[in-house]
Amino acid sequence: MPEPLAADARALPEPLPRAFFARAAADVAREMLGASLVRRVDEGWLAARIVETEAYVGAHDLACHAARGRTARTEVMFGPAGHAYVYLIYGMWHLLNVVTGPEGHPEAVLLRAAEPLSGPLVPPRGPASLSGPGRLARALELTRADDGMDLCAGEPRVALPALYIAEGTPPRNIAVSPRIGVESAGDWAAAPLRFFDRDSPTVSGPR
Repeated sequence: MPEPLAADARALPEPLPRAFFARAAADVAREMLGASLVRRVDEGWLAARIVETEAYVGAHDLACHAARGRTARTEVMFGPAGHAYVYLIYGMWHLLNVVTGPEGHPEAVLLRAAEPLSGPLVPPRGPASLSGPGRLARALELTRADDGMDLCAGEPRVALPALYIAEGTPPRNIAVSPRIGVESAGDWAAAPLRFFDRDSPTVSGPR
């Protein structure tokens, strides 16, 4: 596991470049495992290690929100890669996705679980608060107001984004399975587009 990140922003790692996200969602979802998710909150900076993701690969993917067309809700998915797509489900859970792929082709990666590394996410709040996409977004204090946030630093970098993903240590044991909760997506329900660190206790679904 990576060493805990420093509380001092000057010692924090650099955000991954936009080119990392401007690729197929399935590739990004797999390679995002082990990366550090970094967030600025009132208490300072916190960090978590991503251990579970799901890829949503375009409008032809019946489990993808873009399959319903281009709407106000999904507009960010059609824009540049490296932006946050945050939406609300069941009237209570916000979910964090990262837009991927070329502009105009709506793909995204859902972040399902992460392990605390440093900052306010360490116990007593504990790893359980980051197991499951709703709990993860809640621990990061994300809401619909964060929809569309740019997760990549500008050139030249003036300041760190309030939320971003940095390079980490890939898992030794990556597993792949169908996504969770997409049973109504026909044949797409069985697509092997969920990726997780088999050795992580924080993974939210079946192993």
